[in-house]
Amino acid sequence: MSKNAELSAILNKLLVPASVVTGLKVESDMLVNQCSVISQRISEVISLGAESDQAITSFEYIPKEFFNDMESSWKGRVKRIHAEEEFGNVDIAAEALSTAVTEDFVPIILRVKSVISSSGSPKGEICYAKEHEAVWFKGKRFIPNVWANTAGEQQIKQLKPAIDSKGRKVGEEWFTTIKVENALTRYHEACDNARGKVLELLRGLSSELQGKINILVFCSTLLIIAKALFGHVSEARRRGWMLPTISPFSEDCNVKEISSEMDLLGLFPYWLDINQGNAVLNDVHMHSLFVLTGPNGGGKSSMLRSVCATALLGICGLMVPARSAVIPHFDSVMLHMKAYDSPADGKSSFQIEMSEIRSLVSRATGRSLVLIDEICRGTETAKGTCIAGSITERLDNVGCLGIISTHLHGIFDLPLSLSNTDFKAMGTEVVDGCIQPTWRLNDGICRESLAFQTARREGMPDLIIRRAEELYLAMSTNKQSASMVHTKTSKTSCSADGFIEKPGSLRNRLELPHGAFELLQKEVESTVLMICKKKLLDLYDRQNISEIVEVACVSVGAREQPPPSTVGRSSIYVIIRSDSKLYVGQTDDLVGRLRAHRLKEGMQDATILYIVVPGKSVACQLETLLINQLPLKGFKLMNKADGKHRNFGISLSSGEPIAAHLTNQLKL
Repeated sequence: MSKNAELSAILNKLLVPASVVTGLKVESDMLVNQCSVISQRISEVISLGAESDQAITSFEYIPKEFFNDMESSWKGRVKRIHAEEEFGNVDIAAEALSTAVTEDFVPIILRVKSVISSSGSPKGEICYAKEHEAVWFKGKRFIPNVWANTAGEQQIKQLKPAIDSKGRKVGEEWFTTIKVENALTRYHEACDNARGKVLELLRGLSSELQGKINILVFCSTLLIIAKALFGHVSEARRRGWMLPTISPFSEDCNVKEISSEMDLLGLFPYWLDINQGNAVLNDVHMHSLFVLTGPNGGGKSSMLRSVCATALLGICGLMVPARSAVIPHFDSVMLHMKAYDSPADGKSSFQIEMSEIRSLVSRATGRSLVLIDEICRGTETAKGTCIAGSITERLDNVGCLGIISTHLHGIFDLPLSLSNTDFKAMGTEVVDGCIQPTWRLNDGICRESLAFQTARREGMPDLIIRRAEELYLAMSTNKQSASMVHTKTSKTSCSADGFIEKPGSLRNRLELPHGAFELLQKEVESTVLMICKKKLLDLYDRQNISEIVEVACVSVGAREQPPPSTVGRSSIYVIIRSDSKLYVGQTDDLVGRLRAHRLKEGMQDATILYIVVPGKSVACQLETLLINQLPLKGFKLMNKADGKHRNFGISLSSGEPIAAHLTNQLKL
């Protein structure tokens, strides 16, 4: 490395981490000079693998595995010139063993192959008895019934049962001869002498280099680091990784400029190969804490792992799985993934989770990266939501960067005080009528978990899924009824001018739980539900619809998106603007329609209420009814007709007398 200009610069850089690991400080020139001396001495003794006289012995009739086991532990370790006598003795002994085996065993093998007997063909072969480190003859039915001085008979008469090192007979099928046993003993002694000589040479070299041990340790450590970096860079470049930009430091290691932002462009999971085209790239502009929502299998956990790995690799000076990256020098990177229990400690999974998050929250600073996956999943939903909200507030107050992923959507209805938190969601799309995750990071909140679809895709019986959907609908209806009762009891405390107050963002709305906008939203929701229920009952009585429809009014916040399940289903919607004006419409694509509305002036932070209804015809009738009835209830409407100006004028709800309506008109 020192003789190459580019590698020499790398060598000087690697002196620092090698010094940190070993606790030794070695100058570059001294390291190079000492390594040169040590390398020369080692190369004089140690075999470098290029010598042709170090091959493992091999003969035709002796199994190769025998010689490999006997010689591989010492051959090729040192140069033969330092142990020529010992190595030569091994070669002579091996050749003598081969001669003995050829003379005593091979004729028997040839005889066995040529004899056919009615009582069963004889068997015989030269085998390696690994346990006894011996080469013996193994056979049966090879002794002739009548001795006729044919080939091989003389060798058969010389055979004797093979015995182990303790003098015990090995078995009925194992045989040897005195000549083979003597040759084996001589070969083993030669190998032992050669092995001892090699160990003697290695011990002598080790003693000689003992005074250079610090240089050896330092050099080995440096080379390990260099090889690891070379492997990392080679694989990272092949995978399309990039070297990130890290916040600068002054020479005394004090932070010269602390960056409070992390920008990752083209981030992808580190376990995927972008060259294979199976990685989804995401741009992560993290200037604050993220509260991340998304459907099951939407990529929330993968996003946390990817951000965590990128931050760790980046602050270590390594390449990261992204097109480009700007990473602040975090003082700590803390990740909490899936919870587990510990029966040995008497702790449940929620106890373990709380213990780990307590440690995380207590140590977090404004320069920390905090990542929590599926927060408070192991306890009752309501209290878990509140604990999650409190933890989010705490980390928001600390000012750290990070991601908190959750399915506890009730957290967005809590009166949280947040100033350093943004809401992000993993996206979905509709493909061939099926909702699928896109694994892309978007702004906003996703309340759709795709739980039913996920369970069905994983083989859950359809009967269970249908029953679950019925229970979910019943639960949603009960919650909606409770909300209407609460609205009526709190209605008298509203002032007339309180409806015009509108927070600027979802975060501010969370800070005003009893504000005027919430009261307006509840009043609109209650009125819309009342009108729609009455109309749907009237349509059922007239047999215009086949069954009574359960009506549920769903709210979509200022920075939220409707669930993908609304695509392809008829619905009516009411948009509540910041100036307290309402817009009524109907659509079969609520996601696309809301996106179009929010591009218009005054609609960017609007909240929407929607109700899914059975069919386009019913949606059109309810749209006309709401456009005409909501002004009579005291609400201000932007539109006086539907989108195509076909249904406008006076439309009375079922059962309302004309005289009563005229009276209301005169009063207005």
